[in-house]
Amino acid sequence: MELRQLRYFVAVAEEMNITRAADRLHMTQPPLSRQIQQIEKDIGLPLFARGARPLRLTEAGRIFYTQAKRLLNEADEIAPLTRRLAQLAERVVIGFVPSTLYGPLPTVIRAFREAAPQMELSLIEMFTIEQLSALKGGRIDIGFGRLRFDDDQLAREVLVEERLIVALPQDHPLAMRDEPLTLAAIAKETLIVYPSTPRPSYADQQLSAMRDHALEPKAVHAVRELQTALGLVAANVGVCLVPKSVDGLRAHGVAYRYVVERLSSPIIMSRRNDDKSQATTLLCSLARASFQTS
Repeated sequence: MELRQLRYFVAVAEEMNITRAADRLHMTQPPLSRQIQQIEKDIGLPLFARGARPLRLTEAGRIFYTQAKRLLNEADEIAPLTRRLAQLAERVVIGFVPSTLYGPLPTVIRAFREAAPQMELSLIEMFTIEQLSALKGGRIDIGFGRLRFDDDQLAREVLVEERLIVALPQDHPLAMRDEPLTLAAIAKETLIVYPSTPRPSYADQQLSAMRDHALEPKAVHAVRELQTALGLVAANVGVCLVPKSVDGLRAHGVAYRYVVERLSSPIIMSRRNDDKSQATTLLCSLARASFQTS
């Protein structure tokens, strides 16, 4: 089956009208109808309910539409991806979530600049979900995020499971107690989570940490950024679960405490499966070494 046939089917499925689909495809109605019939013959199943007005997809048609749309999207990306990769031949672009900058990532960047001074290195702040599409679209070469996703086009590698700690207002009773702090005690407070969008995100990891221990926070306050979350903690609005490396930030009015339950958030390095360039291979090797020794 050819890509043009998939485009014919998708146009009809989206317009739900042969005449409108033919106009959209800049062709006449009879050959379009014959192409749809040929597709159904090749598959051996009806894709549209016969006699339905307006047209309606069968269950097989809905499944075929989903797969056809995915294949067309990937085919449409091939040419621009090739052009972008050619333009980036002497350039490496890193996507990162902000919290990774408090750990070994700056060391990785410095080591790469020293090892490959002729290579242009660019960094773009983006959420993990954004990194996945940016990698597949060739806009970045390596991503450092915190969410686990499976994608057969990407190689994803957990560099470290970073321990989570709790950020508390400096004068909060929990910050001044000597005994170990528990999640049950934290659950009695307003939990400040970030980012508020897009989801899923690190915010969901914070909430899952509670729910994994059969706990729900008294209230949840979602904000866009880590800095905002710490500012609200300092203002005594609530508490926040943050990666241990954030401890080095030392935000004014904020105290950090360990919790009895060992919670963690992964830092995951992602790259395209088909990217075998020396530059990205070098950067990945430096990242593994830096995170393993941190």
